Formats: sequence, C-alpha cells, structure tokens
Amino acid sequence: MTNTLATTLQPTLVHTLRMPIRWGDMDAMGHVNNTVYFRYIEQARISWFDEIACTPDPAGEGPVIVNAHCSFLKQLKYPGEIEISTFVGPPGRSSFEMFHQIRMVGADGNPGVLHAEGGAKIVWVNFPAEKSVPLPAEICKLLPPQKRLPPK
Repeated sequence: MTNTLATTLQPTLVHTLRMPIRWGDMDAMGHVNNTVYFRYIEQARISWFDEIACTPDPAGEGPVIVNAHCSFLKQLKYPGEIEISTFVGPPGRSSFEMFHQIRMVGADGNPGVLHAEGGAKIVWVNFPAEKSVPLPAEICKLLPPQKRLPPK
C-alpha cells in the first residue's frame, strides 16, 4: 500500500470482493466516474460487515464512517472486472481504520495493477444517543493488535 496511514498502521487483509464494472458506471469521459469508486469501496466494506455479522442496528449500535478518501491512480473502463481488497488497522477505543485497494482482474492486459486505493475511519456508535461507544470485543478480535513501541 502506498497510503501513508496504511503503511504506518500495518493493516491486515480481511476481505476480497470481485465485481464487474457496469456500463452505467462510466461517465461522459468514457471512464468510471470518480464517485463510483466510493460505491465500489462501500460494497466491499458492507460485504465484510455482512460476513462478520456486523449489520448496523438503527435502534442500537453499529459502525459509521467519519471520513473517507480515495486516490485515483489509473482509469477503470467498461468492460472489466475489479477486485477490491479490504484491510483493517488496529482498534482504538471506539474506532478503526479501513483501507481498500482496487485492481483490475482478467484480460485487461495488466491484471493486478493498482487502479485506486482509499479508505475510511469507522467509528462505533450508539445510534439513539448519537455518541461513540467502545468497540465490541467481538469486533476487536477481528482487528490486528496494536503495535507497541519499545520503551526508551
């Protein structure tokens, strides 16, 4: 990963999702619109949340995004298939970082080339109270441990 945060936090790969590029994902410039990359990342994030039974409960608690970013490195075009790799960083009290890499797969001529990378900070919240709360223990178990710096 070239993202500075991702490199600093040494994230762990937790999920991989393949999906087709759809004709409607393209814009007038003939490539996938920048906003669609966020949809791809969203789908990967939700697929992992579904896989770990982390569906938000509007009457209780769940994950929300407090920021999101994406670096567009190489154009994506229809037709094609992409693979989105999802990585997570170590837990904080109520949050953790997620990172994603988007690559083409198949017969694009350059399979595996990184086309985009992005991520988001995920905060666990109590929805009715509209406040952050500590991450559940079962979520923390899925995240890589904090790396402690040796004492000076």
